[in-house]
Amino acid sequence: MDLNVLSPDDRLGDIPPTDEPTAADGGFRRLPSVSARAADGAWHVAHTRPRQEKALGEALTALGIACFVPLVRHIRYYAHRKRIVDLPLFQSYAFLFGTRDHAHQAIRTKRIAHVLPVEDQARLEHELLQIDRAIAGHAAFDPYPFLAVGKRVAVTAGPFRGLEGLIDERRSPHRLVLNVSLLGRATSLEIDASLLEVID
Repeated sequence: MDLNVLSPDDRLGDIPPTDEPTAADGGFRRLPSVSARAADGAWHVAHTRPRQEKALGEALTALGIACFVPLVRHIRYYAHRKRIVDLPLFQSYAFLFGTRDHAHQAIRTKRIAHVLPVEDQARLEHELLQIDRAIAGHAAFDPYPFLAVGKRVAVTAGPFRGLEGLIDERRSPHRLVLNVSLLGRATSLEIDASLLEVID
C-alpha cells in the first residue's frame, strides 16, 4: 500500500520500539545515531499538519521511533515579556527513520498529512547530517532560497569544521547554504570565507 494514501485509521499491529536515546531536549531535535535506528529502516519525510512538527517529534520519541525535527531558537516578545521559543527550521516537515510499519504508526498519530517517498536515501542522509552539524555548532540560521547551482565547499576550522554546503559567489560569498533537495528548501549561516575550502 502506498504510504502517500494511508489514512490515520489504518489498522496496525504492535511495533517493537527501537533503542532511541532520550535526551533533555526531547530526543528529536538532533539527528538520531545509527545505533538508535531500526536496522532495516529507511528515511521517510513527514509532511505534518499545521504546527504539529514538535508534537510529532514528541509522539514518535514516545513510540521509540527515531526521528529528526531540526529546531532553531528564537526570541519572541509577548506583552513586553521576552520568551525563548524553539521553532522548526523547515515548517511543516519532520524526518523519521524506520520501517514501513513505523511510518504507518507515525501516520496514526494524526499529526501527519502525508509521507513523501525518499528515492535518494544517501543524499538526504548527507544533507540532514550537515543540518545537524550546524545545529551542534549553534548556528544562527537565516532563510535562503534553494540553491540549485553553487560552489561546494567545506569548513576547515572553528565550531563548524567539517560542515559542507554551497556558496553563491556572486550573491553571498560569506553565506554557507545548506540545501534539503527533496523539499526544495534551504537555510544558511554566515561564515568567514577564509575558513572555506572548495571540495568539488
